[in-house]
Amino acid sequence: MFQFSLKKGYFYAVLILLPMLFLTACSQSQRLSKDIGSTNGDTLERHNRDIFKFNASIDKLIFKPIAVTYQKVTPDLVDTSISNFFGNLEDVGTAVNNLLQWKPGEALIDVERVLFNSSIGLGGLFDVATKIGLEKHDEDFGQTLAVWGVDSGPYIMLPFLGPSTVRDFTSKFTVDSLLDPAKYSKASFSLFVLDKVDSRADLISEEEAFKDFSDDQYSALRDAWLQRREFLIRDGKVDDDAQSDLIDALEDLDDE
Repeated sequence: MFQFSLKKGYFYAVLILLPMLFLTACSQSQRLSKDIGSTNGDTLERHNRDIFKFNASIDKLIFKPIAVTYQKVTPDLVDTSISNFFGNLEDVGTAVNNLLQWKPGEALIDVERVLFNSSIGLGGLFDVATKIGLEKHDEDFGQTLAVWGVDSGPYIMLPFLGPSTVRDFTSKFTVDSLLDPAKYSKASFSLFVLDKVDSRADLISEEEAFKDFSDDQYSALRDAWLQRREFLIRDGKVDDDAQSDLIDALEDLDDE
């Protein structure tokens, strides 16, 4: 089912070098910037707000109606199984990143999760691993680079994709992309669409939290996303004072 393309692999690997150079320049620019938003890394706030408005419009017209329909017609058991399936695929990249962060114990658990869920869990449709006490982790190459000391660069709002930073964006479309088993499937595009629709449907219940905590939806999303990323990078080891009420309300919310 999965076919690895060496040519494509080399192409993405080479692309990793250019973002690293850009990150260095961006981090210096971020430190020198005195503009509004520099204290939270949002040096591109005016541009980001425009993209946020564009994304909100597209979501209202297209993505949310699709997600709502999907949620209505998909039985809970099927919806959970789909989420489990993609979660199992994510554990592959998580295992590699835990190893790169020199956390072999966590990496071994991730490998065990994939083995149990892929076999007993029928290809990941059932999360058997969690039920037997194998904790699920959340690691990506953006977090790995942060552990290695690479600066995040400016906060950026991406068209269609939402919040990110230069470091996380380049990581997602290089190393993280290579570590995604679904990428090597002949049905990769269909799997990509299903994953995004399923993820968008899961966020429907979280939307009201933003409205309750702030009238400025852009700032609420930015602050929640940045704090969530910091929480993940530090494996949950953050000061309680630094953890906002919004993050507590959106604890299960996950980046790109």
